[in-house]
Amino acid sequence: MSFLKNHPFAVETQFENSIVLSYAIAKEELQGLIPECLELDVFDNKWAFIALALVKTKNLRPKGFSRFLGNDFILIGYRVFVQYTNKRGKRLRGLYILKSETNKRKMSYFGNIFTHYNYTTTDISYLKDDETLNISSKKSDLNISIQSDILDIKLPETSPFNNWKEARRFAGPLPFTFTYNEKKKEVLIIEGVRQHWKPKPIHVINAKVGFVKNKGFKNIHLANAFEVSNIPYYWKKGKSEQWT
Repeated sequence: MSFLKNHPFAVETQFENSIVLSYAIAKEELQGLIPECLELDVFDNKWAFIALALVKTKNLRPKGFSRFLGNDFILIGYRVFVQYTNKRGKRLRGLYILKSETNKRKMSYFGNIFTHYNYTTTDISYLKDDETLNISSKKSDLNISIQSDILDIKLPETSPFNNWKEARRFAGPLPFTFTYNEKKKEVLIIEGVRQHWKPKPIHVINAKVGFVKNKGFKNIHLANAFEVSNIPYYWKKGKSEQWT
């Protein structure tokens, strides 16, 4: 029944809120974390990137099903920005999954039946006051505070980007997500479709991210942070192709 994990049907949802923090890491440190079929998507021939995505979904369900049959979840994803050249010679920009978490066991259960994302269940808290949004998880060693209602938000001081236009290219999520079966030399491609996608820069007050810290990267910097809200989104059925 392993074929069920290859995203056998399209899935749709509403992104009630999506916050993405991207970290610039020396490309040499990330090379060993991606499979042979992929290339790092780099900036200035020096920096590769990991994205931390925190997404509140609304009515997530198989595409075409009534929204009343959907479920609301919080998803946490750790992804590497990569590129893949398909059999037609087209270069695709996308993400390679390192780790996935959710706040509900139901999502972990069904997510691990129908995807290769290896979901685990964790505690996730969203607390918002007049000025800040605090996202935390004791189990995942996560504590993030952000501000979005600021007129002139500047890039993080540690960012390798010169401006927000450059930073936007590494904002995520990208159009494609890739999974690789090394034994079969098979690439699974999942395409995401969205409309009115206009990420808004946000100011990160502090960010403690246990997953990133535990990797022990020596040359890592917060590169950007963006937010979108109330966006319809869906993932197409997965497509596989042989890689040689």
